[in-house]
Amino acid sequence: MHRFPPAKLPVLKLAAGLIAAFALTACSPPDSAEAKPPRPAIVVHPQAAGEQLAVYPGEVRARHEPALAFRVGGAVTRRLVEAGDWVKQGQPLAELDAEDLLLQRDAARAQLEAAETEYRNAGNELTRYRELLARKLIGESQFDAVKTRHDSSVAQLERTRAQWKVASNQADYAVLKSPRDGVIARRMIDAGQVVSAGQTAFVLAADGEREVRIDLPEQQVNRFAVGQRVNIELWSSPGTAFSGQVREISPAAEAGLRTFEARVAFDSAEANAQPGQSARVFARSGTPNNLSVNRGDNRLPLQLPMAAITADGNLAHVWKLDPENFTLHKTPVDIIRYGEETAEVLSDLTPRDWIVAAGTQLVTEGQRVRPVDRHNRPIEQDGSIAQGF
Repeated sequence: MHRFPPAKLPVLKLAAGLIAAFALTACSPPDSAEAKPPRPAIVVHPQAAGEQLAVYPGEVRARHEPALAFRVGGAVTRRLVEAGDWVKQGQPLAELDAEDLLLQRDAARAQLEAAETEYRNAGNELTRYRELLARKLIGESQFDAVKTRHDSSVAQLERTRAQWKVASNQADYAVLKSPRDGVIARRMIDAGQVVSAGQTAFVLAADGEREVRIDLPEQQVNRFAVGQRVNIELWSSPGTAFSGQVREISPAAEAGLRTFEARVAFDSAEANAQPGQSARVFARSGTPNNLSVNRGDNRLPLQLPMAAITADGNLAHVWKLDPENFTLHKTPVDIIRYGEETAEVLSDLTPRDWIVAAGTQLVTEGQRVRPVDRHNRPIEQDGSIAQGF
C-alpha cells in the first residue's frame, strides 16, 4: 500500500474538505426568490336568477291624507293654522265670511216659526170641527176641508224645519274644522281668498300608520305586485333596515312623468317615521326562475357575471373562494341562458358564496388569493366586508 508522508497529510485533508463543499453546493437547489404575496381577486355573491335589487327614493307619508275643504263657498276671513302645525280633532282651521249664511239661517228660522203657528191653528180648528161633526152640526165636506188644511200644515212644518236645519248647518260650515288628529301637510288658501265649495284648503296627514311613497318607472312597474316584501331605510337612520311591503300600486301613470305611484307600508311602528322624511326602498324585482324544477334538478338557479364563467372545453365552471383559507376551487356550472352582462346557471352554489368575478384565466386550483369587492374593500375571513378599509 502506498503511504503519504506525514508532512502532506494536512494539505490532503484541506483538499478533501473543499471537494466535499463543492459537491454539496452543486447538489443543493439555487436560492429561491422571495415568496410573493397573494394576488388580489375581485369576488361577488351570486344572485337568485330572475331577481334584481333595485333602490327607489321616496318620502314618508301618512296612511290617510284627507283633503280638507269648505262645504260652502265664500271669502276666507281667517286662516288659523300653517303647514306643519299639529291639530286636534274638531280644532278650527279657517273661517269664511258667514254674514249671508247667517241671514239665510234667520230667514229659515222665521219660516219655521210661521209654519209652527199655522200647524197649531190648523190643529185647533181640526179639533173643533171634529166635535161639530160628531154633533152633526156640519157636513163631511166641511170637515174634510179643515182636515186637508191641517195635513198641509204638517207637511209645511216638516219642510220648513228641514230648510232651517240646512241653513243652520251651512252657517256652521263657514268654520272648517279638523276631522281627526294629525299634522297639516299642505296649505292652499289664505285670508281674503274667495273659495268655492269643495275647493281643497288643507291636506291633513292623519295620525296613525305611516308609509313611503315611491314612483316606479313604467318599464319596471310590471315587476312589482301588491304584498311584495321590501326593506325601507330612513335617511335619518342610515344603515337601519325596516321591513315592509307594497300596499298599493296606482293603475294609471301620472301625466307628464309617466311613472306609477306606489305606497309601501311599514310592518311595525318601530321606525317612528314622520311625514316628510326622506327614505329609500330596497326591492328585489322579478320572479325566480323555475327551470331547475322543470328539469327535476334541485340545484339553485343563480345569476352570475359573464366574466366569472370560464370553461374547459364544453364544461363551464367558476372559481369559488374558500373563506377559511382564501383558496380557490373550481366549481362546475350548467348554463341556462346568456344575458348582456350576466348568465343564468344551475350549480351547487348558494347566494352566500364568494365567486371570482374577473381575471379567471389567471388563477389555478388551490391558489391562495387576497379577496376584495368591486370597491377594492378586503373580505374578512368570516366572509364579510372589512368595515374599516
